[in-house]
Amino acid sequence: MSQNAQNLPLDDDEHVVARSDELTDGERVIALLNGKEIGVFNIDGELYAYPNWCAHQGGPLCEGRVSGTVEAEHDRDTLTTELEWCREGEILSCPWHGWEFDATTGDCLVDDGCKLRSIPVRNESGYVVVTL
Repeated sequence: MSQNAQNLPLDDDEHVVARSDELTDGERVIALLNGKEIGVFNIDGELYAYPNWCAHQGGPLCEGRVSGTVEAEHDRDTLTTELEWCREGEILSCPWHGWEFDATTGDCLVDDGCKLRSIPVRNESGYVVVTL
């Protein structure tokens, strides 16, 4: 950690995980903080942080790919289905079983009752700071 990061006025539950210029758009960092793995994502210039744990079966969710998803529309009358690739760069997929989560809200696309626990994260004086 640089001298400037050491001088940040942080509370005991706040942790620097990267320099802001290291976490550019589309990048992520996974940090071990107080024995917990936390994934921090930069999506369109906004920061999002979640535990590195998938609600499905405990997989390392934050290590999965960030891409898009397929939305489908089915017409029951004509029995046709239209598929559309969308939300590129916003969907986090668990590497174990492919469960998809909206990385900007934490919402699960597979199970409506499931949502990731968001962890407070911010840019401060050129550093990415996570609050546990």
